[in-house]
Amino acid sequence: MINGPVIAHLRRPGGDAEGFEALRAAFRERNPGHDVAWCPSASAVPASDDYRIAFVLAVEGEASVGDILVIRPGAHRQLDGPTDLVMFTLPEPVPEDVPDEIRPDHDPRITDTPGGCAEEEDAYRRICLTWLQDNGPYTYHALNAHRVRMWDSFSHYHPAGDGFDELYLVQEVRPGGHIVVSTHRERIESPGDVTREEAAGLLERLYPEVGDLVFIPRGVIHRGVGGVLAHVITVPGFRPGCEVGVDHHLRAIGERLGMGAADGLVWQQSASRGPVTK
Repeated sequence: MINGPVIAHLRRPGGDAEGFEALRAAFRERNPGHDVAWCPSASAVPASDDYRIAFVLAVEGEASVGDILVIRPGAHRQLDGPTDLVMFTLPEPVPEDVPDEIRPDHDPRITDTPGGCAEEEDAYRRICLTWLQDNGPYTYHALNAHRVRMWDSFSHYHPAGDGFDELYLVQEVRPGGHIVVSTHRERIESPGDVTREEAAGLLERLYPEVGDLVFIPRGVIHRGVGGVLAHVITVPGFRPGCEVGVDHHLRAIGERLGMGAADGLVWQQSASRGPVTK
């Protein structure tokens, strides 16, 4: 079983069939009953017996990048022009009160909601499909999604068991924007005996491109920095209490060893004052 992040560079010239198949295999193994497909330049979505949710990555037509299409069993969806879609097949019915199109930049029921990965007051964070009705107008438990620009999110992971896997569908990257990841959760959560040599290799930086699909399994620490705009997709849904912060551990390591960003060890300041769970 793959335990680290997997990246598919979907919009590179010639595509990335090998990267996508590796991502799909890891995703399906960890999420029985779910599937994911890459549909470049699609003119239509043929009918099937499944519930599907598709994310618009690039489009020539009336739809917008960031829109979400809900395709119910038996429905054929004609598209206005060639459209790049990332499409999830789902094991549970989508509630009838969820519309066939969710448009985070055009739906008056979806407004900026700071928090989570983007806590600044002027954050761009639009909750499209949520676990709790208090957080947004459209609820569903087999998959949640919010579109967000991550400038300085807190370092966290989603635990095994009640947690969820997460995917970033990257739609824009500001200069220097990146994702910090780590598969060394157990060492980070035992900060008292981490050596200086270990600390230098605890975190890895990924520099995504527009069109990347990044799969982050449960247990992998992650954080978006510097202006990465992405659909953050969680499977199953975004259960409350399943974001476990580690910035206070990273700060404890850094302060004990006299290390910081120049040494490859970084943390979010506001989340580093003590344990954070969201």
